Amino acid sequence: MTAELNLTADPVELTAALVDIPSVSGDEKLIADAVEHALREQAPHLEVIRNGEAVLARTNLGRGSRVVLAGHLDTVPVNDNLPSHRSGSGDDELLHGCGTTDMKGGDAVMLGIAAGLTDPRHDLTFLFYDCEEVEAERNGLNRIERELPEWLDGDLAVVLEPSNAAIEAGCQGTLRVEVRTEGARAHTARAWMGENAIHAAQPILKRLVDYTPRQPTIDGLHFHEGLQAVRIAGGVAGNVVPDSCVVTVNHRFAPDRSLAEAEAHVREVFDGFEVTLTDGSQGALPGLTAPAAAELVAASGQAPVAKLGWTDVARFAARGLPAVNFGPGSPTLAHTQQEHVPVSQIRHCAQALRRFLSQEG
Repeated sequence: MTAELNLTADPVELTAALVDIPSVSGDEKLIADAVEHALREQAPHLEVIRNGEAVLARTNLGRGSRVVLAGHLDTVPVNDNLPSHRSGSGDDELLHGCGTTDMKGGDAVMLGIAAGLTDPRHDLTFLFYDCEEVEAERNGLNRIERELPEWLDGDLAVVLEPSNAAIEAGCQGTLRVEVRTEGARAHTARAWMGENAIHAAQPILKRLVDYTPRQPTIDGLHFHEGLQAVRIAGGVAGNVVPDSCVVTVNHRFAPDRSLAEAEAHVREVFDGFEVTLTDGSQGALPGLTAPAAAELVAASGQAPVAKLGWTDVARFAARGLPAVNFGPGSPTLAHTQQEHVPVSQIRHCAQALRRFLSQEG
């Protein structure tokens, strides 16, 4: 049976209703069914289609510009944090539960605008997609880009990931490499006959400890890079000198560098060692000089900040769209058992986006 969603309800009530539909990555059918049904029944002015467990909707009003709003429907696994509940009151009221911050508060804001704003200044596209919280190749936006690429086109993309209800512009790029050392096996009773590959990794760790990350300012926003060991693997047995060791390193880089430039930098840091790139994603420049982005900043009522992390704004930036993050909740609470969102932030994002999308030019 399809869950019923009231898209004209208070966005906080709508957030709670979405949270109470479990939608762990790979199991989004129930929530996608509910969203699709609600949009078809309550937003007849929209073109609505289904793509796998993603629901896409848009206006076709012939406006001179289009804004794309995007949010994922999936969450990390539930951790004894459903159903939703509230605490506090007034300005301190909180909504608790899995997905409240990441990112069903943002989804609720999108749904309210989709149903309620029938005469927007810009044409609007709404993307509710699946499998964002798992490996990148499963991300529903990949499938949409392959099968329905025109649905990702526009003049500005707003990803409603948690940003404390402030504009987080652009995003950092990310890459991972494996830095390898080789040695020679021997019995530990005769260790001098071998060469310990784990010991040989000491210079790698020293370079990481001594590393000073860049902190560039781009379009007036302060980014802070990072280079961190995130895994170390080596060893054969409790009485064997290991002949191999691999240090996995994650580099978060500012969007003024391309992925190729960031990789070259990391290889320079670990010059003399075998370095293998295992994955990487380009960042996104802030793009705040675009007229629509500047208007959104003004409507938000807050100064923008740099996004210190990677989000799907990079996918839109790669297609030539300026893209920002703007959603309720703190990203530091995402994926935690204590996940919650301030009620005031849900309402602020809903009001700011409605003001931006409906204002006269």
